[in-house]
Amino acid sequence: MSHSAKNKEKLILRARRIRGQIEALERALAEEQECSDILRLITSARGAMNGIMVELLEDQLRFHVLDPNQKLSAEQAVAADGLMETIRSYLT
Repeated sequence: MSHSAKNKEKLILRARRIRGQIEALERALAEEQECSDILRLITSARGAMNGIMVELLEDQLRFHVLDPNQKLSAEQAVAADGLMETIRSYLT
């Protein structure tokens, strides 16, 4: 993941926010808060996890599946963008 070193701090901050969301979920469960509130916390944490997963999947595609040192053909670029749109539609 050396190509992600420039995004390392950003990714760590996102992971910390997710940890905070999970801690809030744990507190809500311990305090026996309303189910609707707990479900909202779960949805928020799941959305945050999916968001970071999309970002890492895109990096995986761009730096490991496709050769970043090779110029993509127009068809390859369209296919890669289409794949990422599909992934985003399932995860966000």
